[in-house]
Amino acid sequence: MLEAGKKKGILVLSDGSIFRGLGFGAEKVSVGELVFNTSMMGYQEALTDPSYAGQILLMTYPLIGNYGANKGDFESKKVQVPAFVVREACELPSHKDSNATLDEFLGRNNTPGIAGLDTRSIVRRIRERGVMPACVCVYSGNEPDTAGLLAKANALDYSKINFVEQASVKKEEEYGAPGWKKIALIDCGAKQSIIRELVKRELSVTVLPWNSSSMSILSHDPDGVLISNGPGDPALLGNVAKTAKELFGKMPIFGICLGHQILAHAVGGKTFKLRFGHRGSNHPVKDLETGAVTITSQNHGYAVDEKSLPKEFVPTKLNLNDRTNEGMKHRELPIFSVQYHPEANPGPLDSLGLFDEFKRLVEEY
Repeated sequence: MLEAGKKKGILVLSDGSIFRGLGFGAEKVSVGELVFNTSMMGYQEALTDPSYAGQILLMTYPLIGNYGANKGDFESKKVQVPAFVVREACELPSHKDSNATLDEFLGRNNTPGIAGLDTRSIVRRIRERGVMPACVCVYSGNEPDTAGLLAKANALDYSKINFVEQASVKKEEEYGAPGWKKIALIDCGAKQSIIRELVKRELSVTVLPWNSSSMSILSHDPDGVLISNGPGDPALLGNVAKTAKELFGKMPIFGICLGHQILAHAVGGKTFKLRFGHRGSNHPVKDLETGAVTITSQNHGYAVDEKSLPKEFVPTKLNLNDRTNEGMKHRELPIFSVQYHPEANPGPLDSLGLFDEFKRLVEEY
């Protein structure tokens, strides 16, 4: 546990709530939408997941940092969250691959963290009132002006910011080997684990910026297209939805998380914001075609309005917690998508077969 008397931390919610605790990581002020994740492990993967861009992440599991940080559990090249909130941050991690404490890891990535809070009460507040803007300040001198921190929190309108533009690659990246089938990955904030799973299946991957045109994508002569996960409101990504629609019928298309929502918008569907989102590695999802239930890893704050989907798309998955849509497919074309993360990391491996299904469609098309 972090020792008292070192850095201090303060969390201010836009509803005026103030929580004081112990600071760690970088000494700075950060603003973001406060969300929570129910996973018991995988904090490093979560911290580096581009889908969390613009969001202050709170872990519901009380013991965080027990196995430190390492070189392998990155989902992107940096920490993506503006700040991290935990009940207890371990200062003495134990793992053979650990090369940094949580404090050191966040410090290296210029990210503030706050511990020693009653995270259960904060989660209850979010569940009752919904996710909300917040401000985290880590300091070692005089206490900051809480009114100023509250003003910073209230000035944030998460739904108006295009975080995908920030999270996407700026130039093309290549993975895989010559001779393999080629996948064009539209990067809206893709996790590295998605690329790893494709390469494991001997699929070459060309990672393209989020705003690539259909002509640019087709110039790579791909055998399939994957639209990735990512942060923010899908309603802001009309250009990506238009591009996706222009690719219909030209090759198999697979959408993951935000990619699922983009495909819905591409065909005139709608999305809506969930009160507190789905973030964790224990969400039960029912396959409407087979009746099988899988436990899934999820990280999203918006959902597809199933009733808004056109008749050519069939709902295929159902969240058993709140009955929201978790997947769909085209009745005739090789196009399908899921709201959750089949690559997991962290999470169960129940849905890895979706990558095999995508490869099968690519090979058969």
